[in-house]
Amino acid sequence: MTARTLSAAVSHVGRIRANNQDSGYAGTHLFAVADGMGGHAGGDVASAIAIRRIREVDREFPSAHDAEFALQSALIAANQLITETVFEHQELTGMGTTVSALIRVGEQIAIAHIGDSRIYRMRDGELQQITSDHTFVQRLVDSGRITPEEAAVHPRRSVLMRVLGDVDAAPEVDTAVMDIQAGDRWLLCSDGLSSYLAEERIRHALASTMDANQVTQRLVKETLDHGAPDNVTVVVMDVTDGDVVDDDEAATTVGSAAAPLTFEASTGRKPIRLPTILLHPLKVSAAPEDSHFEPESDQYFAELIAEDRRRRVRRRIGWTIALVAAVGLLVGAVFLGWRITQDHYYVGTDRGTVAIYKGVQQSIGPIALSDVYEDTDISTASLPEYTRENVRSTINATSLSDARDIVDRLRKAAETGQDQAGTGGDGTPSSSPTPTPSDSPTEAPAAPAAPAAAGTPSPGAEAL
Repeated sequence: MTARTLSAAVSHVGRIRANNQDSGYAGTHLFAVADGMGGHAGGDVASAIAIRRIREVDREFPSAHDAEFALQSALIAANQLITETVFEHQELTGMGTTVSALIRVGEQIAIAHIGDSRIYRMRDGELQQITSDHTFVQRLVDSGRITPEEAAVHPRRSVLMRVLGDVDAAPEVDTAVMDIQAGDRWLLCSDGLSSYLAEERIRHALASTMDANQVTQRLVKETLDHGAPDNVTVVVMDVTDGDVVDDDEAATTVGSAAAPLTFEASTGRKPIRLPTILLHPLKVSAAPEDSHFEPESDQYFAELIAEDRRRRVRRRIGWTIALVAAVGLLVGAVFLGWRITQDHYYVGTDRGTVAIYKGVQQSIGPIALSDVYEDTDISTASLPEYTRENVRSTINATSLSDARDIVDRLRKAAETGQDQAGTGGDGTPSSSPTPTPSDSPTEAPAAPAAPAAAGTPSPGAEAL
């Protein structure tokens, strides 16, 4: 049974752009996406010219190789039309467009590609990127200089090496012929989708049982949910069992190619809805950048490589300085804390004798924050029990002289055997005043004489 193609196309301006510079086409045999560049001055014009010219080859071909040649010729012709348009409208100088297109011929397809729009194939649950981006960062990835993850956030990720435009009369277009089979699902998209939606999300959507139209709507919605700062264009083609449908009315044109072609710069401004602008892991900046084109040449590529190398050196120097500064601050904080601890003293035991320690009774892992400052000849065994326990638990001192005073009291305690009686607040003996005898004792007052008995004369009476 002959494989049948079912398709859908949708294009959205995104949440930030003022106009749609993307164009897309889903026809009977031809499917294409174009992403214009050049800002308001002509990106929409370039993509519209390209799609309108390329869709002229939406017809049957004897073989896939014939379709491949026709598709390549159509892209070259579109490039010539863009050049002529710029010649007639100088304000459009510098405009260009990417193009990714394919033509179905029986059980094969012909592919033509230039720029950074992409073609994916979903087969047996596996998603594969068929085209390769013609960008500066892709060249760096292909040469092994950076990783794909670094390319996603590279400051020159928007630099294109190949596009259709007025800068190259004979642009190099990648072409290929591939087999298709029933169950394949092909995706053509602008970088407004591939740069802001992870491949796993794309794969999950394409692997669903939804039809082509539902899948395109879902992919665009997910991109909008992630902020969609750029234009988004999606074309999905399903290969199913059945007869090929030949209906010209089934062709769908979306984006700028679906609107009347004008050569005036757009002056409209679309308000930015800030709550929907999110930082996505695939791009560090929510604000989109206009694609910048530089012709592919060894000299220019070498200059960009040199600049990229200088950028990496500056970044490494910056990180090194920041790391050294952080380590310096950490070492300084540790040293300052250690110095503060060295202003403290306490009395404790060291190998069975009383000792004065400098520091605090703490440790950081295996690192002790104190050490023996001064040993004594006082044996802890000679101390009274209560005082000995206090020393083993350590006795804090306010200064070195205070620590030495504590040691003196402990020495007296060892000599006299005093324990809690007559001890200071730290458990060490404290001296108490001894009463001293007065120079002259005080005589007790004489008791008063008893009164004389009645009839008995007093001694004084005889004298009288």
